[in-house]
Amino acid sequence: PFLVRMDTHQLLTMQDLTSSGNAETFVVWNDRSGSPVGYRAERGYEQEGVEPALVGAFPITLANGKVVECRPAFALLKELAAQHAPERSEKITWVAASAVRQAARMFATEQPSCYFSWVGLEQHTEAMQINRAVNCFYALTGQFDQRGSNVLFASTPTNLVMGFGLLPQEQAARRLGAVERPLGPAVNPGLVQAYEVYRAILTERPYPVKALVAFASDPLLSNGDPLQGKAALEALDFYVHVDMFCNPSAALADLLLPACTCWEREALMPSFQTAEDTATWVQLRPRVIPPLHESRSDLEILFDLATRLGVGEHFFHGDIEAAFNYQLAPSGLTVQQLREHPMGMRVEAQTRYQKYAEIDPQIGQSQGFQTPTRKIEIYSTTFAKAGYDPLPTPQEPMKSPASDADATQEYPLVLTFFRLVQFCDTQHRNIPRLRRPVPEPFLEIHPQTATAVGITDGEWIVVETATGRVRLKAKFKDALHPQVVATPYGWWQGCRELGLPGYNPFGPEGANANLLISNTAIDPISGSVPHRSQKCRVRKEDVIA
Repeated sequence: PFLVRMDTHQLLTMQDLTSSGNAETFVVWNDRSGSPVGYRAERGYEQEGVEPALVGAFPITLANGKVVECRPAFALLKELAAQHAPERSEKITWVAASAVRQAARMFATEQPSCYFSWVGLEQHTEAMQINRAVNCFYALTGQFDQRGSNVLFASTPTNLVMGFGLLPQEQAARRLGAVERPLGPAVNPGLVQAYEVYRAILTERPYPVKALVAFASDPLLSNGDPLQGKAALEALDFYVHVDMFCNPSAALADLLLPACTCWEREALMPSFQTAEDTATWVQLRPRVIPPLHESRSDLEILFDLATRLGVGEHFFHGDIEAAFNYQLAPSGLTVQQLREHPMGMRVEAQTRYQKYAEIDPQIGQSQGFQTPTRKIEIYSTTFAKAGYDPLPTPQEPMKSPASDADATQEYPLVLTFFRLVQFCDTQHRNIPRLRRPVPEPFLEIHPQTATAVGITDGEWIVVETATGRVRLKAKFKDALHPQVVATPYGWWQGCRELGLPGYNPFGPEGANANLLISNTAIDPISGSVPHRSQKCRVRKEDVIA
């Protein structure tokens, strides 16, 4: 309900109204009194019985005597949504307006409903604002933290073991990408994107990266622009890779260490965050057999390396069981207890619903939400401070059919990615039972689209973007929109038992679909790479472009 100044598009604060006012005290229009009222997150409203206006326009006299029009943030969101009626979105997304209306009404009325997102919305150049828009819609349906909807379950109490506090703040601020994207993953939770590492290795800006230790990963098959990534890994002074298989990224390492499988090591799971009754279930998975040959667990390698580097005190002097016990301490459980109960043990904790509505005894008002204002922030104060649009303003994806008509003529299709359930990302294509149903890499394409360029079902074709090309098998799928094609990524392994070959991860005759993805056009807030919205074209393999 906070008022937004129409002259500056900033939130109105008490500092605007009086010379002694606080810049962190925001203002609402009280319909009951017909006047502005201040609000502080730690104190609530400055008056009792406030009825904040959600719509309307209100003339407010500032401390300097100037009168400005102010409007509630909710009203601005309402206007913003009205500008993007389903008839307009239909032209951009190709989803029928009637279907959009039906979905929205069903979600809001057939309660409980829940919202889950992972890579579907995140892999676009406008990923952050898309997610904010969906979250605002979800929040306004009033379902958050209610049974059957998105709930903050009570979970096993544990000590944090990630060690985020060990890195000095000035050093944490140097994480690659933190300056360019202050709300991106480099700042919170502290993860650096692959393309930032590639760039720093190759350009030595903002500082040189000379060494890398990688565990259980294959960045060249999992991220865009693998050719740049390959050049970066080859340019390192020292590269150590720990894995069960020598994948294309591991093959470039100076030192390849064999990792044991999950069946050869203990592992602790303090909480299974999938449901209310599993969030308080604790398991210690025993190892089935000792590690074979010279393989070791990731944790053993990490703990020993830390000890050799002189920081063993932060790694429990190399004692993994001591680390598990420290993590478990708030729960009252120990590793020994869990070994005696191999199926697991439950911690007593009761999930409460609508926790935001519980009264905070210090202010006598509801607890609110985990935002700077304790409100559902339609107008994000965090975005505003970082210089981003505080409202979830939609933007057309970079290089989309609607935003780049010229390029669309050359690359008329939109490429998206998906996962096959039997494979874990880039793994498991060497296992006969899993590979047999999907012997070759393929591209799903609408029969009408394929026929228009002379492609038949099951033939090898070439898929091209402005960045690169790969070779895939055509697989007809009527359910696709005629302008959309889709492929699962991660192809490189052969399957010896089935006589199926591997694929060159770095050449156009291969099937590494990330060769089609550039890291240049990214979401300016989160840095997300648009794996789900690449413009492409397809052609028969025997046609020379």
